[in-house]
Amino acid sequence: MTENVERYKLEHITLPPATAARGDIKLPGSKSISNRVLLLAALSKKGEVTRVRDVLDSDDTRVMLDALNVLGVQVKQIAEHDYDVTGTGGDFPNKNADLFMGNAGTAIRPLTAVLALQKGTYHLHGVPRMHERPIGDLIDALQQIGVQVEYKGHAGYPPFVLSPAQLPDGDLSLSIKGNVSSQFLTAVLMAAPLLNRRVTIHVVGELISKPYIEITLNLMARFGVQVTRDGWSSFTIEAGAAYGSPKDIYVEGDASSASYFLALGALGGGPLRVTGVGLSSIQGDVKFANALQLMGANVMMGENWIEVRGIENGQLRGIELDCNHIPDAAMTLATAALFAQGTTKLTNIASWRVKETDRLSAMATELRKVGATVEEGADYIVITPPAADGWRHAHIDTYDDHRMAMCFSLVALSAVGVTINDPKCVGKTFPTYFEVLSGLLS
Repeated sequence: MTENVERYKLEHITLPPATAARGDIKLPGSKSISNRVLLLAALSKKGEVTRVRDVLDSDDTRVMLDALNVLGVQVKQIAEHDYDVTGTGGDFPNKNADLFMGNAGTAIRPLTAVLALQKGTYHLHGVPRMHERPIGDLIDALQQIGVQVEYKGHAGYPPFVLSPAQLPDGDLSLSIKGNVSSQFLTAVLMAAPLLNRRVTIHVVGELISKPYIEITLNLMARFGVQVTRDGWSSFTIEAGAAYGSPKDIYVEGDASSASYFLALGALGGGPLRVTGVGLSSIQGDVKFANALQLMGANVMMGENWIEVRGIENGQLRGIELDCNHIPDAAMTLATAALFAQGTTKLTNIASWRVKETDRLSAMATELRKVGATVEEGADYIVITPPAADGWRHAHIDTYDDHRMAMCFSLVALSAVGVTINDPKCVGKTFPTYFEVLSGLLS
């Protein structure tokens, strides 16, 4: 497929049936790592410059970069994906700001915790969907240590205004729920060193998406802050902990984005290799490769690459899998299941409901359009693929959700092809996705 179109001016893209997928791609930088590193660099010792390389160019990272600029942080772009960020010592120059956060969860959650400790007044708001995404568990945890917040819409959701916190004396302890989004715990962890006292964070209930907390702890350590933890139930940051610049840091490729290409390699025969993630990756979604192997794909890995060469017995097989460890990449398993023999059940995915859209409901609706039989539960989805003559060409609605668009591009490898509505939504993490895809399919 060598169509050359200006895809992001289109209301939809039709991907005609393809029979093969092969090639090599370099992944764009991880959104989760990009936004964490940019913020940690800004919080580093005053005057220290961190060169952050391979930053993802996307809607969400632009939200973080714009916010840092509004807050008075010195950020200088030195190459297409490289930035020099000057540390503020955890004290942002601008103490009064209006911040538009778009629909970027990886920006608004940690910034909320950090700004709550800035002794300033900050108004945080976003697109309508952001105002439907819960943040109450994070605010509730911060209020335990004296953070002041006024909701401007519905309690527990943006928009809201943060006012200077009234912190108690001495060591601090707070509790935070772990069963809605791991980003809430990430936010408190990243902000805790700014308190300059011993802080213990207790997790209430099951902590979901644990690999994203591993990313947070790994990056905090790169910036000089060690966190002591008791399993997944409590985390302690000692008094005197402070961020220091590692001087130079690379953002690894996006493991969630890798999932689409790895699945394409399985369904389209490959070989298809992605570089930017591999055995040395700190992202949990790299374990998507293991899930794909369970379905029968032929997967090989190196330190910084993963390659798929088709399917061992000619067709993927349905599996049942707890997907708490790969919450974003699990969506790709749902569309790969369309090509499997037998039924696939993905469990422990309640977090899908509070993402860019209600992904459980959206996925069930769109899978049915192409002919699948789907059971949707509170925290699981069961997919039975269409019969050989049961496939239907569908116009897939994407709900302004980048992952819906990229997941359903796999249907191009069916006999009927697929039409993706509103393809520009991939700009959130992978603006050139459909151009890259067209170079791999034939």
